[in-house]
Amino acid sequence: MSDDPQSQDGVRIRVRKLSKVFGKHPDRALALRDQGLDRAAILERTGDTLGLSNIDFEVRSGELLVIMGLSGSGKSTLIRCLNRLIEPSEGEISIEGDEITRMDAKRLRECRRRHFSMVFQHFALFPHRSVLANAEYALEIRGMPKAQRQEKALDALRRVGLEEWKDAYPRQLSGGMQQRVGLARALASDSSVMLMDEAFSALDPLIRRDMQQELVGLQRELDKTIVFITHDLDEALNIGDRIILLKDGEIVQVGTPEEILTRPANAYVERFVEGVDMSRVLTAQAAMRRPVAPVTLDDTPGEALARMDEGGVDTLYVVDDERRLAGILERGAVVRACAGEAPSLATLIEREVPRVLPEEPLHHLFPMFNKRSYPIAVVDGEGRLRGVVVRGAVLAQLAEVGREAPSPEPVPSLAPLDGPSATGVSS
Repeated sequence: MSDDPQSQDGVRIRVRKLSKVFGKHPDRALALRDQGLDRAAILERTGDTLGLSNIDFEVRSGELLVIMGLSGSGKSTLIRCLNRLIEPSEGEISIEGDEITRMDAKRLRECRRRHFSMVFQHFALFPHRSVLANAEYALEIRGMPKAQRQEKALDALRRVGLEEWKDAYPRQLSGGMQQRVGLARALASDSSVMLMDEAFSALDPLIRRDMQQELVGLQRELDKTIVFITHDLDEALNIGDRIILLKDGEIVQVGTPEEILTRPANAYVERFVEGVDMSRVLTAQAAMRRPVAPVTLDDTPGEALARMDEGGVDTLYVVDDERRLAGILERGAVVRACAGEAPSLATLIEREVPRVLPEEPLHHLFPMFNKRSYPIAVVDGEGRLRGVVVRGAVLAQLAEVGREAPSPEPVPSLAPLDGPSATGVSS
């Protein structure tokens, strides 16, 4: 890894003012571009095609970045420029601080072997090699000893569920299984970045969906940096941490799936995303609010009732000393406990509380609202309370889609709740 500070800021790849012209007069085409002519006018005047124009973006370490657009938008050209399978006409591309566009042929080969692996639409497997031999191929051409490369390849096959098929040949596998071999080969290479060009588009819809979920699981497990090309909006929304949307070789918007859907940059993006079921993309984090400051198990029923009165709510969450969710209190039980001088909250709380992680899709939340209309707790991976979602907030968030006004009482981050400073919500 380079010592350049660029590699220390969480950015794996940085692209600046990248352009690509297909034709004999790239300098003339770019000059016309700078004069304000569009792609069609440049083609008419020069016979050259402006494939990409002034592309700026970053790929963060450990993210799954989706580059999407319709046919001819430049997405496949862009992914091939990243490792210089296609030579850029202008601009800079760096990986971990090393400038790819300035490398000679030898350094470029070394860079590709170290940093990039590719998974293709049509599998690109060697038919005469076994599954194991295909999975270890990238390591073989690096000169890794056989025992070591087979160990790595077997581990990759195990991760994609094909260890038992290691001695089979591609012709004996289904399309989905063949793509898993391609995925295993990319994983075995242990590259910095995995490039995937329409990798699942040749698969049947059900298999494709399974592969998407498998990829997301692997990416989270391995913290892998992935650049994924697709023309399918549903696929982009399903797997992407962020999405780059291209049109005519230019970036029209970069953002999370939620940002693309709720804050489209222009009319083109609005048309692109119309008809999407927002409840399947928006998450609990988008709809959650800060609850009335919760009480702890050490507080008394009287203190809990006072907190309810202050917040104007009929239910109140209870957390332990480490802010982990313990349960929920109902006003009636607390009032009765105060009258009877119950000694602690531990005997009063309802422990079976609906809870979700921040990334839970909204459409999963609707059936979780029970007859008591408890708010749904949003917790982090360690069970600490981060917010609540009430039924009305889900509907309000969906209603806000497409409007300029923000959703009510948004929670901008997942910072821990700070006791009395939190605002109340009614259940």
